[in-house]
Amino acid sequence: MEKLQLTETWDKTFPQSGRVSHSKVVFTNRYGIALAADLYVPKDASGRLPAIAVCGPFGAVKEQCSGLYAQTLAERGFLTLAFDPSFTGESGGQPRYVASPDINTEDFSAAVDYLSTREDADPGRIGLVGICGWGGFALNAAAIDTRIRATVASTMYDMSRVTANGYFDTMDSEARYRLRGSSAPSARPTPAAVPVPGPEGSPTLCPRMRRSSSGITTPITRPRAVITSVRSIPTTVGTRLRPCRSSTCRFWLTATKSAAPCC
Repeated sequence: MEKLQLTETWDKTFPQSGRVSHSKVVFTNRYGIALAADLYVPKDASGRLPAIAVCGPFGAVKEQCSGLYAQTLAERGFLTLAFDPSFTGESGGQPRYVASPDINTEDFSAAVDYLSTREDADPGRIGLVGICGWGGFALNAAAIDTRIRATVASTMYDMSRVTANGYFDTMDSEARYRLRGSSAPSARPTPAAVPVPGPEGSPTLCPRMRRSSSGITTPITRPRAVITSVRSIPTTVGTRLRPCRSSTCRFWLTATKSAAPCC
């Protein structure tokens, strides 16, 4: 297991409670990432306690909101675990400060794994609290992990709706498409040169298309389309033109309804 650098002194953004015992623990998720957590146990407790794993908000660490939730719940008799999700805070994982829905959902189940093995926790009474952006991951975990008996998603708004429509539903389909294009990584290298278009108005082969025995076709299963150069866009009334979606391609599609962009 990855060796973590843990701060043993009290380093939270909230005062320490005198009614709760605090300690640091480490456990591993099924992706092999070591997770750091703060364990809060009521000082006057005995026997097996109902347990709660807490995480969130998005981008936060256990020294902040989730730790305060966990300590407050421990004051009310629960054994609680506030953990840093993968890639964040004192937890392991590379690259740093990224979110992965599948891995972060698994983080909650890994916390349940840990709580289930403790002699002072009741494995039949384990719940989750997901705060803000982590509320969705808590619900994901509860949907697939039958050991989780109660789940709270403490969120201010519907994160899925915000992702789809923007804050206050400000984005339409075109705005979402532009947003995806601006945030997409540029994985493909820019070609050194683009083939010179043919004579005015004549079909030209896009660099990302191939020629077959039946004429010019798009790669794999994409429909057939005719390519014209950007300098020879026909002006015939009713001609439908769409630019190729690749930022490195200078060709346009004179396409039927079923035709797809060439790149």
